[in-house]
Amino acid sequence: EATEAKFQLSFKVKALENLFGDNGDLWLAYTQQSNWQLFNSDVSSPFRETNYEPEAILSLRTDGQWLGWRWRLLNLGFVHQSNGRTEPVSRSWNRLYAQFGFERGEFTLLLRPWLRMPERGASDDNPDIRKHLGSGDVRLAWARGGHIVSGLGRYSFSGRRGGLQLDWAFPIAGALKGHVQFTSGQGESLIDYNHTQNTLGFGILLLPWQ
Repeated sequence: EATEAKFQLSFKVKALENLFGDNGDLWLAYTQQSNWQLFNSDVSSPFRETNYEPEAILSLRTDGQWLGWRWRLLNLGFVHQSNGRTEPVSRSWNRLYAQFGFERGEFTLLLRPWLRMPERGASDDNPDIRKHLGSGDVRLAWARGGHIVSGLGRYSFSGRRGGLQLDWAFPIAGALKGHVQFTSGQGESLIDYNHTQNTLGFGILLLPWQ
């Protein structure tokens, strides 16, 4: 079925604070995204895919200038992502990344190059994933009056493939926000990392998001 439900659970907690004097915080994060064939009663409405993504982040506060942008943070992270399934549909990879965070007025810019950690050939269930998901991503967000509009892009120069995600979050009541999301390209979920597709979704955010 082309129509399905998707939900995401994300949280982040500070494990250690001020590791280097008055700077350097260690955060632990977890994201779980599920694609649910809720409207496909012919096959009992199964979950089509679930991705699990634990993460460790060392966050450093910075204060510099770059082309008119204020450099506010540097995150150094390790992230594992997998779908917890067996061959032939098992998908997983590990990455080390550096994320640079900039601000300029109502805009936020996040640049995140990453390095995929190598795996032995026999245990690598998606050896070409970097050719589809690239070696980093860029996110630009604009926030005003409770509205947040953002774009996230990836591109692989070796594979000449990429993905684009556009989001709009808008206030409904209190912290509750409506959410519109459009994706185009590859990598919307791990099982689809090497398939090109377009998606349009409407939903709600239960907690503030930026």
